[in-house]
Amino acid sequence: MAYSTKLFFFVLIVTYSAQAQEPLNKIYLSKKIDGANISIDGIFSENEWLSARWENHFVQHQPNEGKPPYQNTEFALLYEENNIYVAIKCYDSSPDSISYRLTRRDELDGDMAGIIFDSYNDKRTGFAFFVSAAGVKNDILFSNDGTNEDNTWDPIWWVKTHKTEEGWNAEMRIPLSQLRFEEVAEQQWGLQVIRNIFRKDELSSWKLIEHDVSGFISQSGRLTGIKEIEPKKTFDLTPYVVAQTRRFEKEPENPFRARGKINDLNAGLDAKIGLTNFLTMDLTINPDFGQVEADPSEVNLSTFETFFKEQRPFFIEGKNILTYPLQFGDGDFSAEGLFYSRRIGRQPHYSHKTNDGEYAKAPEFTRIIGAAKITGKTNKGLSVGILESLTAREEAEISGNGTDYMQSVEPLTNFLVGRVQQDFNEGNTYLGGMLTAVNRKINDEHLEFLHTSAYTGGIDLVHKWDNKNWLLDAGAFFSQVNGSKEAISRTQKAYSHNFPRPDAEYVEYDSTRTSLKGTGGKFAVAKVGGRFNFGAIFSYKSPELEINDVGYATQADRITQVVWSGFAFNEPFSIFRRARLNLNQFTIWDFGGNLNIPGMNFNGNAQFKNYWFALAGISLNGEQLQNSLLRGGPALKVPGGKNIFFDLKTNQQRKLTFEVEARKYFSNEKNFRMNDEYELTVGYRPLKSLNISISPEIERYSDELMYVTQKSFMNDMRYIMSHIDRKTASMSLRVNYNITPDLTIQYWGQPFVATGEYSVYKYISHSKADALTDRYQNYNENQISTDGQYYFIDENRDGQTDYQFQKPDFNIKEFLSNLVVRWEYRPGSTVYLVWSQTRNHYENNGSFEIANNVEKLFAQGADNIFLVKFSYRFGR
Repeated sequence: MAYSTKLFFFVLIVTYSAQAQEPLNKIYLSKKIDGANISIDGIFSENEWLSARWENHFVQHQPNEGKPPYQNTEFALLYEENNIYVAIKCYDSSPDSISYRLTRRDELDGDMAGIIFDSYNDKRTGFAFFVSAAGVKNDILFSNDGTNEDNTWDPIWWVKTHKTEEGWNAEMRIPLSQLRFEEVAEQQWGLQVIRNIFRKDELSSWKLIEHDVSGFISQSGRLTGIKEIEPKKTFDLTPYVVAQTRRFEKEPENPFRARGKINDLNAGLDAKIGLTNFLTMDLTINPDFGQVEADPSEVNLSTFETFFKEQRPFFIEGKNILTYPLQFGDGDFSAEGLFYSRRIGRQPHYSHKTNDGEYAKAPEFTRIIGAAKITGKTNKGLSVGILESLTAREEAEISGNGTDYMQSVEPLTNFLVGRVQQDFNEGNTYLGGMLTAVNRKINDEHLEFLHTSAYTGGIDLVHKWDNKNWLLDAGAFFSQVNGSKEAISRTQKAYSHNFPRPDAEYVEYDSTRTSLKGTGGKFAVAKVGGRFNFGAIFSYKSPELEINDVGYATQADRITQVVWSGFAFNEPFSIFRRARLNLNQFTIWDFGGNLNIPGMNFNGNAQFKNYWFALAGISLNGEQLQNSLLRGGPALKVPGGKNIFFDLKTNQQRKLTFEVEARKYFSNEKNFRMNDEYELTVGYRPLKSLNISISPEIERYSDELMYVTQKSFMNDMRYIMSHIDRKTASMSLRVNYNITPDLTIQYWGQPFVATGEYSVYKYISHSKADALTDRYQNYNENQISTDGQYYFIDENRDGQTDYQFQKPDFNIKEFLSNLVVRWEYRPGSTVYLVWSQTRNHYENNGSFEIANNVEKLFAQGADNIFLVKFSYRFGR
């Protein structure tokens, strides 16, 4: 289980330590002015700046904590009743060496500087405003003392940079409406100013940030002198219009594709409204996410659902406050939580059914009628997050055989998510809770497999002590799902539960149930400060726990124990700038007391003095008992194995960069399971405004026991397995051209080929036998035959087919691409021009011939979408 930081210039957050003395607190006294005289141009020629208090004396955070920085930095702050003004002078004795790399907003590259306000004064929350030397904005909302970050928070503010003979300047105007603070006579805020010199990979700060102290918002200096200002309530309305045309090959016999095109015009509204000084409501009506990049292609043959990252702006912003993780840390199970926003607006649950001669037009995603989100934190330390969303009843349109009719594929559904956290003890302790509710209006019999309602909730407690060096994280949660007998039976049979499993005597499958209740919990104690970190984690999810209506969990029926440790080398030594070593051990049981997975992991990462980066490690797993592998059958014992991984990056400051990633898994039982995965990323930046990267990836996987299907035979069940050779190849191309900080062009394209060839069919005979070969029985040549499409099994060799199954081989080819032109023509108002293309092809064979597969893929007709999205912000 790995514990990594999230932002390159905030390696400081949790895990490192150094030999620094206790720093003295720093205080900055701000001055009130008449802001009408200040022009945001990066040139500090106004009298207000000439008479302002300029503060310097920055210190390094990395690579050498507490030492003077390579170059000097100065800043000054001014304010008036509506705005805060920030001036930063980034001196540089070699101005020609400053890196002016143009990127898209929130994707900083090159030299940068910025400021962080803890206007709540809670030592946990930071409103960050960064800018690159090229003038690109990066705004971040930090929470939990910097441990969590919301990189999609996009406040309205103004900034300009200016190149000088002495370096470069940054000048900002930040409206007070974008900050949250208490109405008092004089403000007392946390304050931090940051600078990063790209070519030296040096991070310096106004107030020393110590490696050996957990968190960094609490290490801020103080901002005083801001008097007689009133909190400002945000009020932004942003209507949008989208014109879209979809073009594809004509299919004369298909009434929905006969014309080869579909045109559409859509409109909606986004709003941000300040309800109080501290609470903001985000509102969206009929949202459109046509500009969002598609998920990468994949073929999932496991019983575990794939987790896809949220990319839709409305659901990303403010996500930290709506998070309730089921596990501590950022390891393999960190994605599991009570709220997974991708459930809202997902692909419809029901796959439409058609008869011969009929055609269907079905929605790809469920339409979101509207959503509202209230987030914020009061002056009493109470954090609040509430999300309400309504998704539409969706129907597939069926036509053919002289009839037209509609078939429902998704019911009208309401989602409600609520989260609160209360701070105590100056932010060192916080107690919280979360509740979620999903309610569906099911009027169609064929949709009764869905839950009519689903509820989850939990409480959690975090306590830090010993100057935040130690942390306790504990929580308990529950779930209840309600529905028809069919719906609850389906839940009990799901691979994540497996109640009917014949060897699961500790659970009882009941086909008459109309509800199911489950529980879970977590408890962790860890030393997170200092150079040496360690901790112990315990968590459980009862067999009945079901949170996947609006949450995400891959497997219920788990008791997990983890012990982890790490040691950081923060100061440069030998050939290293910094390094870290980690050693972890974990064990997973089910509620029957069966040992499912024992394992351990050793890994390390380092940055070298030539700015290269390397990561390597090995994971060791013992013999496993997999409860879901046979899809409702008994648990299957499989050999453990070793997983070796390696990642090497060259100096990312260069025009030409490389990254090599390699993963190799091999079973402890020879020839049982093997997995090789290799990826090469080549990046090239010929201009400061142009960045090109290409990432070919290839994976080879073989497994002696790959699940195929199950069949009934002589009052017994045959769980049919096979050897599989699976090969996957893909290549992602990204081109980012940034004309200005507000006008960008981005392209992403990915051809993808995945094949699976099955052979040596067998069935499970004794799933837990000591010897691997005793756990299954191969079909011999007298028992199995094929016509090329189906396999026919004559198990008792009486000349009659006992059961049959379809040939499972597959050859899947797909091409996805997005071209997005984005112009923010005024703060908060944008124009998008989007072209996306999809191609796909499927064959029932496992042949992996790259040239032939690619030729067939691009011989297919493409599905093209062209859209224009225009939005205009009205607000203050």
